[in-house]
Amino acid sequence: MMNDNYPRAILFDLDDTILDTTLSADRLWTQASKQFADEIGRSPDEIDRQMRQAREWFWSDPQRNQVGRLDLFKARAGCVEHALEQMDAGDNGLATRIATWFTDRRIPAMKPFDGALEALAKLKDAGVRLGLISNGKGETQREKVVRFGLEPYFDCIILEGEFGAGKPDRRVFDHALEELGVTPGQAWMVGDNLQWEVAAPQKLGIQGVWVDWRGAGLPEDALVVPDRVIQSIAELIE
Repeated sequence: MMNDNYPRAILFDLDDTILDTTLSADRLWTQASKQFADEIGRSPDEIDRQMRQAREWFWSDPQRNQVGRLDLFKARAGCVEHALEQMDAGDNGLATRIATWFTDRRIPAMKPFDGALEALAKLKDAGVRLGLISNGKGETQREKVVRFGLEPYFDCIILEGEFGAGKPDRRVFDHALEELGVTPGQAWMVGDNLQWEVAAPQKLGIQGVWVDWRGAGLPEDALVVPDRVIQSIAELIE
């Protein structure tokens, strides 16, 4: 039975909304910094810091982000190479080996946020139509969906690498609404990216729910006003 507190449909982001993607990556990069410290010839703390700065530099650029998320291995190797250059550390294939070490462990290092799967189950039981919209390479994102058993929760799954377009392209949202059989005013979009998962759907008449998983609050210079702010999707069923 539909709960009056919910819309007819909710669209969910995957990374940093359902899965602890950034937190698990940070943990794994810290491990990599320790693993390769002797070869790099720097302290693990310095390597970890330079790796973090390199990742922030790489992913902050919209064009690098769009290209990199469809070839994560190349993006990771590029980030490591950039970090090694900043430390004046020789490469000799080291960037590729570190990226390989990381990639082999990447998805197993992830886990769903506490209460995330329970929230999806309760929303589905309440009669809410659920959609998953995730940017990234199709094979990688599909592996996450399968590994964490997410398919049964969703009536519609749209992965950028499979669909041919990703957020904030309106075609993604239009397709999801059509698949779920709802109008924009009957749906929410829930995600951690203010531009892709709040501003973009709001322009179409979909309510944007921002997942502030860091608990940092809206940036002071934010021009986007979410319809709702939560720190975890578990809050949707509270």
